[in-house]
Amino acid sequence: MLTAVKLVDQWQALERRLPGTWESISLRLSTEQPHELSEAARILGPMNVGHVGSELAFTVRRAGGAAGPEAARRLFARLDAARVWCLLEQESVESTDDRASLAEPELAASVPLAEAWDRALAELPNDWSDLLCALDLDSSALLARAALLTAPINPTRDLDRVGFTFRCARTTGYGVSPAMARRSFERLDAEGIVGRVSVLRAISETDNVATQGAVWYVGGRAL
Repeated sequence: MLTAVKLVDQWQALERRLPGTWESISLRLSTEQPHELSEAARILGPMNVGHVGSELAFTVRRAGGAAGPEAARRLFARLDAARVWCLLEQESVESTDDRASLAEPELAASVPLAEAWDRALAELPNDWSDLLCALDLDSSALLARAALLTAPINPTRDLDRVGFTFRCARTTGYGVSPAMARRSFERLDAEGIVGRVSVLRAISETDNVATQGAVWYVGGRAL
């Protein structure tokens, strides 16, 4: 049984504990009455919520907009007004300090990219569904050719790194399939393009609500 503390108050308590450099916070929400989870998902729809088991998962980003703090507060107030009692829990926080730590990745030049991709997937839980990944290269001169060879993964240029970010979806939703991503990395390996592939963020057992897939917010940008 959840304690009937207003969701707005729970959010304000969480917000007060956030570091001054926070950029986004990943949250989980459960309802006191299991049958009210669908109503909570409907009200929180603008936040791009996803089902994770018996909970809802979504992200509040400091930059604002439809998933910003004020928007979240308004939607939480609607749930309070509807007397849909919920428990809000913090899952993870991303800050500018985190982004700085990603700006200078250590390249594993001795490992072929296709093999590195296999290793990265092997470390994930068996129920993973959506990934945000990075492909880092050892030279900016390789960016144009790498972008062409990896076109199927829809690489997005990341100005904070010598490389790209891309999304991967295991079964449905946004992102390249794991097999197609591996084939793209095999093309890079065949041309001797050296770099590192890594998983930055992962979500498990998503059940998309009124959307084609999860939306990743990093540094105030949707990826």
